[in-house]
Amino acid sequence: MEYIFIFLIVFSTEREELIYMETLKVSSKSNPNSVAGALANVFREKGTVEIQAVGAGALNQAIKAVAIARGFVAPSGKNLVCIPAFQDIAIDGEERTAIKLIIEAK
Repeated sequence: MEYIFIFLIVFSTEREELIYMETLKVSSKSNPNSVAGALANVFREKGTVEIQAVGAGALNQAIKAVAIARGFVAPSGKNLVCIPAFQDIAIDGEERTAIKLIIEAK
């Protein structure tokens, strides 16, 4: 018995890209200057960064880091903007809601 396989390949005229975002996790004990440096380095490499924070203290440190990082990348002519969103995550098997800050250039 003979088998004949026919493959149909469809090519799209539109280019689709998978964008991988680097996620920086920030806690209330994180040093904003260190987070800002990491944020600026990842931004220069990838063009976009995501910060994840759980709780008011962590969010405070994350926002400080974004403000500091704006100064780090400003000489290159980039203006960082922050897009907030919610994200459900699991910590030690428990569901929590994190704030996700998507950092992009304007």
